[in-house]
Amino acid sequence: MLIFIIAGLLVHCVFLASIFDIYFTSPLVHGMTPQRTPLPPPAKRLVLFIADGLRADTLYELDDNGTPQAPYLRNIIEYKGSWGVSHTHVPTESRPGHVALIAGFYEDVSAVAKGWKENPVEFDSVFNESKYTWSWGSPDILPMFAKGIDTNGHAHRPNSREYKDNIRKVDEGINDIVSMLEDFYGNDGKTAFILTSDHGMTDWGSHGAGHPSETLTPLIAWGAGVNYPQKVTFQFFEDEFLKEWKLEKWKRLDVNQGILPLDYLNNSAHFKAESMFTNAVQILEQFKIKMTQKKETTLSFLFTPFQLLSDTEQINILRKARSYIHQEKYHEAVSLCKTLISLALEGLSYYHTYDRLFLGISVVMGFVGWTSYVILLIVKTHTSLTRSTHDKASTVLLLYGFGAIGVLIAFFLLIQTCPWTYYIYCLLPVPVWYAVVKEFRVIQDLASLLLVFPLGQSIGFLVAGALGIEILVFSFFYRSTLTVGLIAFAGWPLITRLWAQAKVTTLSWTLLCLLLAMFPLMPVVGREPNISLMLSIALSTYVVNSTHSSLQHKQGLPVINQIISWTTLASSLFVPLLSPTFFFQRLLSILLSLMSPYLLLSTGYEALFPLVLSGLMFSWIYMEKEALQHYGDSLKPKLAVLNFSYTTDITQFRQLHLDDIRRSFFFVFFIVTAFFGTGNIASVNSFDPASIYCFLTVFNPFIMGSLLVWKIVIPFVLVSCAFEAVQVTTQLSSKSLFLIVLVISDLMALHFFFLVKDYGSWLDIGTSISHYVLVMVFTIFIMLLSGLAQLLTTKRIELWGRTKRHSM
Repeated sequence: MLIFIIAGLLVHCVFLASIFDIYFTSPLVHGMTPQRTPLPPPAKRLVLFIADGLRADTLYELDDNGTPQAPYLRNIIEYKGSWGVSHTHVPTESRPGHVALIAGFYEDVSAVAKGWKENPVEFDSVFNESKYTWSWGSPDILPMFAKGIDTNGHAHRPNSREYKDNIRKVDEGINDIVSMLEDFYGNDGKTAFILTSDHGMTDWGSHGAGHPSETLTPLIAWGAGVNYPQKVTFQFFEDEFLKEWKLEKWKRLDVNQGILPLDYLNNSAHFKAESMFTNAVQILEQFKIKMTQKKETTLSFLFTPFQLLSDTEQINILRKARSYIHQEKYHEAVSLCKTLISLALEGLSYYHTYDRLFLGISVVMGFVGWTSYVILLIVKTHTSLTRSTHDKASTVLLLYGFGAIGVLIAFFLLIQTCPWTYYIYCLLPVPVWYAVVKEFRVIQDLASLLLVFPLGQSIGFLVAGALGIEILVFSFFYRSTLTVGLIAFAGWPLITRLWAQAKVTTLSWTLLCLLLAMFPLMPVVGREPNISLMLSIALSTYVVNSTHSSLQHKQGLPVINQIISWTTLASSLFVPLLSPTFFFQRLLSILLSLMSPYLLLSTGYEALFPLVLSGLMFSWIYMEKEALQHYGDSLKPKLAVLNFSYTTDITQFRQLHLDDIRRSFFFVFFIVTAFFGTGNIASVNSFDPASIYCFLTVFNPFIMGSLLVWKIVIPFVLVSCAFEAVQVTTQLSSKSLFLIVLVISDLMALHFFFLVKDYGSWLDIGTSISHYVLVMVFTIFIMLLSGLAQLLTTKRIELWGRTKRHSM
């Protein structure tokens, strides 16, 4: 088993790392020849103002008295420059937004591993292409670009008085800086000014996703080379902002990142055409280098070029665009250059993802092989199908055959000068499938057994299994799917007729399933009583109310509240170790001790979630006891006298049957419910900072994230302790259950492998990664939780030399 676990950890580490080689490699290329527009630029210098986290509507709107939020910038819009809305690209984070502004490309997705704080690959920008660059700003932004915050919005929310007062200060500061620069350069008319924002912000003070409040940012430009205000009688936009902002008369020029905004330029048509031509050649050079790199590392007979932009097509488009410029057909030249840019960008994406299918197939082959091997291991070691004789000659033949396949794959990768990681992904399926094929006699026995089963029963079992896996997968995206599953669980006793055997237990199970089913539909955000723990919950309730009242009255976090909160959190795991070893007393102690810190980390209905979940877990233990008796198993332990024991007699373990698959599925489902029942940890965008105010009010991502994780772990511990009890109750080997859970989690992981995204918002990308990573580390996490559950349910710390007693 130790060798199996080590091998399993290595295999899953490879599967986990594979997505970063397949989906998150840098698309940036180097070695292009710099391109310049042959005509002189209209400005000598550029002043770029970036208001971090500034929303377009908040800047442009008028207050209740009809006064502009930013009077100076409003004057620029009406008399000196051009304005519009910049539709920023997700992820709407500080670094990606600044990179798009100064470098002209969307953030390198490989920077996701660094939290969008640093790019692992050097890139070209307007900074290093300028003779001199000076930068002033927040110390958490400028260091991002030193190699070669929007705090007000987070704290007070964009609709607050503090946020709007800050806009007025920014407006005054821009006025002062512009006046100082103009005076210094003697009003020479050669300075261009641009005001914009890296991203917006939601009403609740977050950013990162694709909500309009996050992607719509202001854009105001004036000075050298920029068009003056243009009055219009009518202009149409899908939003109603123009009317709200009282700017219907001034032409609004919206831009999308990556497209040269020609309407902003106050220059000749010739200059605009030449600028667009230069832009097209720059992007085409990147396409050529990317194509050459891929061609050199691919066998000629396997290389498939990008058909829409062949060498001949490139030459024809460039020649035709240059001809249009010579003929002064500038509009036609600009249109043709935009077409070339679109094709080149599509081609860049094609070559960047050229190996994705090949690597994906290799990883999927490893996934399927590993899952097949685990299934065979379950069948071989935990069922009556143990007949497995290995013919030495056939085993040697298989070994040489798979060895030859491995050599061929390695040689194929070698002649294509593939990275060393490719060897791991492509060679891993070889030993895995060798282990599978080696058990061909078990496969024959299993196939023969399946043929004996009625066809309808076999199909029904497969459909039920597939439906269960899909419900688990869908629950990661749609929490309401958990409601469907819990309603189905509520009807389980009716299908199995357990209701006739234990009406009270069945009724409690059904009611608790239905009660717990309500939580995913809500918005995301011993026998003797233990007096000390009950007082702890009451004290926690007081601390929560006191803290939020104090913060509401602007009095800060009371020190005594902070001390009580941290003390309660630290003692939450220590208290159960002092409690009795009797089954119900121990579980009740665990529940009450975990409730206090969970309550301190709650802001709404989720405080009730662990209560309902723990009630359902108790009911589940009883239901499994009744189910074991219902199916006539020879082992019928009496729950009332059952003791937890750290070492269980292995001779009492029984073989698996189909009902154990249901128990494993219930466990996985309850774990997922504990994860998504009240929210989605993957959705950082929906995290409410108010949930940690009992512990601290100063922004500290590490401590805040740790507290959030601890809040999520508490329901996990409840489920794991219940599952530990189910294993003991049903005399089930934890090893066999672990293998079944491993199969379920790997089948889920295979789904999420195909759902990983390298495009879209930070939320979309991060969620797809976290889903895959979550399921991949699920087995490790289950092992840790199992150990923690055993510690909480079997160990007891004796103080002052008291004798340890066991209830019988």
